[in-house]
Amino acid sequence: MTAGRRWGIVVLGVLLLLSTPFVVRALPASDSAVSARGLLARITASRSTSFSGLLETRGSLPLPANDALSSLTSLFAGSNRVRVWWRDANRWRTSTLRTTGETDLVHSGDSTVRWVYESKRVTITKDVPVRLPTTVDLVPHELARHVLQGARTSELSRLPARRVAGRDALGLRVTPASAQASVSSVDVWADRASGIPLSVEVHAKGVRTPVLTSTYADFRLGRPAASVLRFSPPDDAEVRSDQLPDVASAADRFADRLPPATLAGLPDRRSTTGAVADVPGSVGVYGRGPTVLLAIPLWRRYADSVRRDLTGQPGVSETDDGLSLGAAPLRLLLTTPEQGGTSWLLAGTVTQKGLVAAAAQLARQPPAGAGPR
Repeated sequence: MTAGRRWGIVVLGVLLLLSTPFVVRALPASDSAVSARGLLARITASRSTSFSGLLETRGSLPLPANDALSSLTSLFAGSNRVRVWWRDANRWRTSTLRTTGETDLVHSGDSTVRWVYESKRVTITKDVPVRLPTTVDLVPHELARHVLQGARTSELSRLPARRVAGRDALGLRVTPASAQASVSSVDVWADRASGIPLSVEVHAKGVRTPVLTSTYADFRLGRPAASVLRFSPPDDAEVRSDQLPDVASAADRFADRLPPATLAGLPDRRSTTGAVADVPGSVGVYGRGPTVLLAIPLWRRYADSVRRDLTGQPGVSETDDGLSLGAAPLRLLLTTPEQGGTSWLLAGTVTQKGLVAAAAQLARQPPAGAGPR
C-alpha cells in the first residue's frame, strides 16, 4: 500500500468520524403506537428524570417596555440560548447565554439564586405561590407541564415522531376546547426513551407560524455533576435577598383581595391539580392547559406607574375597560381604577372577549378583602 493510499484511508476515516453525529441526526424518527393519553402519562412521569442539555427558545410576542413586564419581554420577544442541568424539581440550574455574558438561575430546596455575570449581582429569592414566568418555565419539559395541566383526553392527539437533538421524539398535540382560548394548539415532542419533552411549539389563533418555540439542540440523559448545581458568589459580587421577585408575587402577598372562585367562566387553575394554598393569596390564576388567566390586583401607586408606562406604547389601546394590549396569544388589560384606587392587571392566553368578561365580572362583583394574613 502506497503512502498516498494510506493517507487517503486516514482522511476517509476522519471524515466518517466527523460526519457520524450528522448522519445520526438525519436518520428518520422511530415512532411508537402509544396513545395520546399514554404519552401524556409518560411525559408527566418524567419530571424526576435527570438530564442536561442546550436549548434555544424563540418568541415573537411584541411586548412593550415596562418595568413590571420586563422579564416577559426578554423571554417572549426574541431568541435565547440556554444551558440546562436538571437533577429533579428541587435541584436544577439554567444558564442563559448572551454575547455580553450569562444569567444563571440556581435552584435548591425552596430557594433560587439569580446570578448576572455582567453586573456581578446575586439575588436570592424564596419560592412563592404565584410569580411571573422565568427562564425555567420555557425549558421544554416545564413548558409542556404548564400547557398540559388539566388537559382533557378529548383535547389530545398524536403527531408523527421527529428527530430532536439526534433522538427519537414522539409527538403530542393539545388543542384547547375552551372558547376563551387564544392558543390554537401546542405541539410537544417527547424523548421516546425517557418521556422528557425535547421540543414545544405554541400556535396562536390566526397566526400561521409558531409564536413560541423551545427546542433542544443537544440533550443527554444522566444526573449532572453536583459541582454544576452549586453556586458560590464571587468575592466582589453584590449579594441581596428579595422575598418578592415580581409584581405578581408582591400583589399576591400584600393586596387586600380574595379573587373569585371562577373568572370569565374559567376555573381556579389549582383545582385541576388538587393543590390548595395554606394561606389564600390575592392573585387569581384560572384556566386549564394552555389557557391561562392571571388576575393581579394592583394598589393605586403601582397601578398608576404601570398605566403611565403603558400609555402611548405600540400595541396599547385605551378602551372603556382600561388599557389593552394584544400580542397574540398573550393579552393584557389594566382595568380602570376601582373606588379605592385598586386596578386589576388581567393577563393571559385568552381572547379579548375573555379579558373584557373578566373585567366586567370584577367590576360587577368586587372581590372581598382578604383580611389579616
